[in-house]
Amino acid sequence: MKPESLQLLTRYWFVFDGDPETIGLCRPGCGITAYNYEDALSILSNIVYPGVSVPEIKSVQENVDVSTLDQNHVVPNMGNCLKRGVWWPTFFTPL
Repeated sequence: MKPESLQLLTRYWFVFDGDPETIGLCRPGCGITAYNYEDALSILSNIVYPGVSVPEIKSVQENVDVSTLDQNHVVPNMGNCLKRGVWWPTFFTPL
């Protein structure tokens, strides 16, 4: 395995199934940049939904083009999608 500093990162966009209370603050989705899908799930579990079950994942886009996301809400308010961690929503503590 390459040292973390040499690993490539991938952007993921998660959309959840369920009612707004189950999904919590991750509407319309959750953007995570990670080393791989398993790393993204770990961030989702430990940072976005710590201590509770992650809602059922309806869909996930790997290598999401952020320009395809909501231009009025997500894009102008998202964090840095080039760094490992959660970039949407932006209120989670950076890694």
